[in-house]
Amino acid sequence: MTVTPHQDPQAPIKTTVQPPEMSTIIGYVLRRAQLSVFQDFLDSFAALKLRPAEFSVLNLIAQCPGQKQSEIAEQLGIKRANFVALMDGLEKRGLAERRKSPEDKRSHSLHLTPQGECFMAEMFAVWRTHEERMIERLGGEAERDRLVELLERLSDRA
Repeated sequence: MTVTPHQDPQAPIKTTVQPPEMSTIIGYVLRRAQLSVFQDFLDSFAALKLRPAEFSVLNLIAQCPGQKQSEIAEQLGIKRANFVALMDGLEKRGLAERRKSPEDKRSHSLHLTPQGECFMAEMFAVWRTHEERMIERLGGEAERDRLVELLERLSDRA
């Protein structure tokens, strides 16, 4: 930047661009909402010592037992190395296990353990309470459905 003799280099640059209100920036509002929902999730699941990624993995295993590690990692957008560590933790807790895939001995299929199946009942009860709280904050199920539809328009799956 060239400074003319009459310009003060410390003076703020004047601009004619009007900055947007933060409340109108989709990314900002979306991030604030995500932080609020995740904080409620973390508070709700603190007693179970369960993080959102672990919840998602256990839920996907329960929905479709026997999926490969790579399939679940891809569904959740988790890098392979991070997913391996996540599964290690779930195995140490006795909630899930890897089994050699009958079709491909080089890959592992994922399954809940009997302890994991019992854990799921408690996990889903906590989740229902958390989800009901979020639905109430949105103004009911119709508003939740509307929000989900709008967010799906922004996602890669749309």
